[in-house]
Amino acid sequence: MSLELKIEQVIDVLAQAAREYAPVVFANSLGAEDMVLTDLIAKHQPDIAIFSLDTGRLPQETYDLMQEVRRYYAIPLAVYFPDRKLTEDYVAQHGINGFYDSVEQRKGCCFVRKVEPLRRALNGKGAWITGMRRDQAVTRGTLELSSFDADNGLQKFNPLLEWSNKDVWAYIRQHDVPYNKLHDQFYPSLGCAPCTRSVTPGEDIRAGRWWWEDPANKECGLHVTHKPQVAHGTGVQPAPLHGRIIGIAAQAGTKQEVAA
Repeated sequence: MSLELKIEQVIDVLAQAAREYAPVVFANSLGAEDMVLTDLIAKHQPDIAIFSLDTGRLPQETYDLMQEVRRYYAIPLAVYFPDRKLTEDYVAQHGINGFYDSVEQRKGCCFVRKVEPLRRALNGKGAWITGMRRDQAVTRGTLELSSFDADNGLQKFNPLLEWSNKDVWAYIRQHDVPYNKLHDQFYPSLGCAPCTRSVTPGEDIRAGRWWWEDPANKECGLHVTHKPQVAHGTGVQPAPLHGRIIGIAAQAGTKQEVAA
């Protein structure tokens, strides 16, 4: 399928989402795929709101692009931050870099800095848009173009599902789309600075994300299905000082992750 036809299909998906599930928001991670969607939404479906999550640990290049997006496009970029108390509790118990110590503690950090802010951003919305592609990771092989996100209670669209990495960069070059300059330094997948490294030729495009973990576990919790009645935890152990983080996680329905 030609890139032009793929672009037309994405525009149709965005229009369907806006027409049938308003209000709709797009979660912009400021990676290459999401900059393609930012450009298409700005040009064809500006009533889809765009937001980003500022985890507090992003690379400077991501903040630079965040500012550039605000100048380059006519639509606003809302920014959501982690809950102060949850973040302070996590750091008090595990340290500022406690996410290196175990998968549980890493997922706990991701919950505090990503999942909880995402749920606030999605509250009251009818659907959300993501830039996920099927061939990005082994955890994303069963993604669908559109499906109901039971964890967040709204419809979820992945308009670039069948795009290749080559398609993404062809669009960026052809349409002069701003992008994160870390991509020029062999960072194909972007996240928080301490959890992302560059990759070498031949490595998987997400090899630089949480590189010390098994690839089957390498999701942050934003794009997973959760089994009911199975405690996942946030990496914060029960203690009087940290009771609030446990309570919020339980209310949010944080469960053990399985491959999406």
